[in-house]
This record gives sequence, structure tokens and C-alpha cells, in this order.
Amino acid sequence: MSMTGKPFLNPYVAVFIGVVAVSFSSIFTKLATAPPMVIAFYRLLFTVLMLLPLSLSRSGISEFKSLNRIDLTKAFISGWFLALHFTVWIASLNYTSVASSTVLVTMQPLFVVSLGFIFLKEKISPGSAIGAFIALIGSCLIGASDLRLGGVAFWGDLLAFSGAFFIAIYVLIGRDLRKSLSLFPYVFLVYGTASLFLLIINLCIYKSLYTYLPGNWQYFLALAIIPTIFGDTVFNWALRYVKAAVVSVSILGEAVGATILGYFILGEVPHILQVIGGLVIISGLCIFIFSTKADTV
Repeated sequence: MSMTGKPFLNPYVAVFIGVVAVSFSSIFTKLATAPPMVIAFYRLLFTVLMLLPLSLSRSGISEFKSLNRIDLTKAFISGWFLALHFTVWIASLNYTSVASSTVLVTMQPLFVVSLGFIFLKEKISPGSAIGAFIALIGSCLIGASDLRLGGVAFWGDLLAFSGAFFIAIYVLIGRDLRKSLSLFPYVFLVYGTASLFLLIINLCIYKSLYTYLPGNWQYFLALAIIPTIFGDTVFNWALRYVKAAVVSVSILGEAVGATILGYFILGEVPHILQVIGGLVIISGLCIFIFSTKADTV
């Protein structure tokens, strides 16, 4: 475990807070009635605005000045795929359940390592391959369950699954970009780029970005504060103090938390095959993550 200075908060407590926070993401998203790309835009925009003072500190500005054209290109590409991720994942919640959507989108570690194997020639151990295969079986079980509920639910599963693919590309590019930027300047640049892409697309598709029911604005703000700042950003902070495997596996708790919240807040009762498929996916991802980390030690 890496330890650079005494943290102001126990890192394991921080990880737990992060899991609880990201579990609300799908709930707030489903409660909002605005179009998916509008929800994604305001979630990222409000996050960028709230993190602006930290991102544009003296050290942050010096980091921005040191970026070259290649780094900026990476940031734009990363932001584009982040925008795609939020768009398709949020759209998936209009077609399938919180349980199915959340557990499928958390399969992004499979794509991160698979794409790393294809493009970066990174090795995949037998244990990682077995874990990936188990997780894919779980996704098939969820797909089969949703097919029985109707083709619309299965379409939602495909959108969530593609969201895992898009976020994996964002992670791979960001992993390299983070070598040049610390946390808050990185978040500002990539989230800002993603929100800019979403703004342009929204202006081309929708006539207005503000004619929505008043309740939507509280969900936009809640998405920025709770799952994005207290969720994703807290996870990034905790990585400084705990092993990456701990954070990676803990994030899988989002599917469990979201399913529980979906039951109590939205009244969504998961089908037995969805529950089994979700447990199979989480088990497979745990094997996959720990096998992958063991290879890098």
C-alpha cells in the first residue's frame, strides 16, 4: 500500500462513502425526466463549475501550461468517450432496470484489460481470462432474463454494456494523461471537454436546454455532488492510500447499492435471473481484478 503523508480521512471509510455515493447515480438519473444527453451535460457541467477553484489553483495553471498538443488531443478524445459513456448509460435506464444497467456498466475492467491486450500488448493471465469468462456468463444470464421481459429491456442492456466499453477507452487514455496532470486539473480538462461535446450535440438536437420540470435541476445538481464528486473523485483520492484492487472491487458494490436503492425508492424488484446474473458478474470481476493485479506485482 502506498502511503504519502497522513490522510485527513481513513481511506477505507472514504472508499465506503464512495460506494454509497455512486449507488445513487442511477436513482437520480432515473428520477430525472430530461433527455439522457441533457442529464449528462448538466451532471458534468455542474461538477466542473464546483471543482473550478481547485482545478485552477496556481499549481493547476502551471500544469495546464506544460501540456503539449498530444496531451490536449488525448484529453479531447477521452472527453468524447466519457460523453458517449454517460449518454448511452443514462439512456439504458429508460429501457431496463437499475439492477441490470448498473451491473452491466461496471464490467468496464474487462474492456480495459482486453483493449490493453490488443493495442498495448499487455498480458492477460489464465486467472483473468477465467474471471472474464465467468462475468460474461453473468451478463448472458441478465440478457436472457431481460429478453423474457421484452426486447426493450434487452436494448437497455446493450446500451449499458456499450457504456462499459466507452468508459474503458476513457480510462485507458486517462491513465496515460494522468502522468502529466494531477487529479483536479485532469478532472477539469476531461469533464470540461465532455460537457462541451454534450453542449454542442444538445444544441443541435434540442431547441432548449432549460425548459424542463423544476425537479430536474435538483437531480442534475445531486448527480454532480453525490456520485461524481463524493463518488468518482473520492475513489481517485483514495487510490493514493490504498491498493487499486481494493478500490476496483469496492466499486462493484455500486451494483448492489443501486439495486437496494432501486427497490426502496423506485419499487423495482429484480427478477431472480437478474440477481443470479449480477452475482455471477461480480464474482467473475473479483477473480478478474485480483488475477490482473497479481500479474502486475
